[in-house]
Amino acid sequence: MRHRIKGRHFNRPADQRKALYRSLVRSVIINERITTTEAKAKEAKALVEKLITYGKKGSLHDRRQAMSFIPDSRVVSKVFEDISPRYNERNGGYTRVLKIGNRKGDNAPMAILELV
Repeated sequence: MRHRIKGRHFNRPADQRKALYRSLVRSVIINERITTTEAKAKEAKALVEKLITYGKKGSLHDRRQAMSFIPDSRVVSKVFEDISPRYNERNGGYTRVLKIGNRKGDNAPMAILELV
């Protein structure tokens, strides 16, 4: 039974899963739009929104929290200086997941994850 078990595992060990999440979030921040599977998009959505919330708060502690998740100062500075100011008046919901049909090769459901 899956009582109180949160999140998807993607049939990966924890370190690979964490690396997957980091790379997805990094790609969304840099490109502001990515195409991936629905499940990965739904998991990455929460992490991107958390990072943008850190950027909106803007304290040193929040910057260090963001750096602990994505150890790339370029990406973190983009979140804090470019992306977060766009959403000052918005209370959450910084990303959207658009379903785009199934992938040709393995029929996996695909989605676009983008910043609003």
